This record gives sequence, structure tokens and C-alpha cells, in this order.
Amino acid sequence: MGTDNKMTIMIVEDDQILAREIKAFLEQWGYTAGNVLRFDAVMDEFNRLHPQMILLDINLPYCDGFYWCRKIREYSQVPIIFISSRADDWDKIMAIMQGGDDYVEKPFRLELLEAKVEAVLRRTYQYKVRDRIRIRQELYFDQDTSSVVCGDRMVELTRAEKKVLSCLLERRPGIVSREKLMMTLWDTDEFVSDGTLTTCVSRLRSKLQDFCGEDLIGSRKGQGYYIK
Repeated sequence: MGTDNKMTIMIVEDDQILAREIKAFLEQWGYTAGNVLRFDAVMDEFNRLHPQMILLDINLPYCDGFYWCRKIREYSQVPIIFISSRADDWDKIMAIMQGGDDYVEKPFRLELLEAKVEAVLRRTYQYKVRDRIRIRQELYFDQDTSSVVCGDRMVELTRAEKKVLSCLLERRPGIVSREKLMMTLWDTDEFVSDGTLTTCVSRLRSKLQDFCGEDLIGSRKGQGYYIK
């Protein structure tokens, strides 16, 4: 379920509950993650872990994140994403000026952090990130195999079902209009009728419900469909 070659991510966050949550979430996606516990020796941890990315809080014991970013930049251009409760624009400017690559403001959804991590890794290393999208808990959509996966079980999707599910997941929790989904199904100028879409969504919904026991696709009259 993860990356072709595991990337190591160092987490410099003194809120240990949040740090553990981030670590578990990243490991679930196939990364190797390590939490810094000694905030007076961040460089020692850096040299021990040899990370390919750092998640760095600003408000830390001993020295702040800006200090450690400067120290790291003396030796390495490893990408750094700041994660901080500081919402002032000047802090964000300072983060970039000190050598940071991105900034995530607390509180944040872990899915947002993961998207930022992937984007920066891709940009830095021309890295092929995972082709799995988590639907919920242990349920994933594997774009490579056009299947939905849960543990060692999987159900394959047709080409049309894959396109519809991809579109819904990309825009969740928003509603996707029928018109947008119909356009998604057009590979060429071949006409896709309203009935074609209804049939495709109905089959996809039934297939997912039979597989995981839940109705995952909701509909709103006059607006479209969404992932529940």
C-alpha cells in the first residue's frame, strides 16, 4: 500500500499526541516516520534518521523551528514543511525565508498534510507517490489496478466506474454534478446519455455496498452525487 521506495519523514513536534497521530498516519500510507523526543538535540536526530522530509513545528522547547530550519539548511536542502498554530502572515513569510518549502496551519486535517507531503516529495525528488486513495479506514481505491481494496480483499471496477469514483473522491466532501460526471465519462466525442450515467453510478454503488457493507455514494436531487 505505499511507495515504491520508503521515504523517511522526521517529525519535530512537541505535542506528543499530535506527533504520534501524524506518525501513525504517515506509516499507514507507507512512509517511515520518526518523532523527535529531544528538542535540544534536533540535529542529532536529523543525522540519525537521514530523513527525506521534515515536518517542523515553530513553537518548540529550547529553540524554535526557525532556528532549527536555519541549522538544517547549513547542511542539507531536504524539504521542510512547517506545521504551526501561528496564523500570522509574517510567520508564514519567515518560514519560507528561513528555507521552508510549505506551511500548514493548525488545526489541520491529516489528509491535507498528506497531500502537502506528497506534493513536496514529488516536486523535490520527481517521486512517484502512491496510487491509492483512502476512502475510509482500511478501505482504499487503487488507481493502478482499478480496484477497491480492503485488507487482502479487492473488487475490480470497470473503466467507467473507476472514472466516476475518481471524480467523486477528488472532490469530496463536495457534490459532483451529473453534468460533470457525464463529461468525465467522455473519452471521445461519443455521446454519453443521462441514463448511461445513472446505470454506471447505480452499479458502482451496489458493487461498493456488496463489498464493504456500506452505501458510500450519496445523491442530492437536482445537484449530483457525493462520497458519504
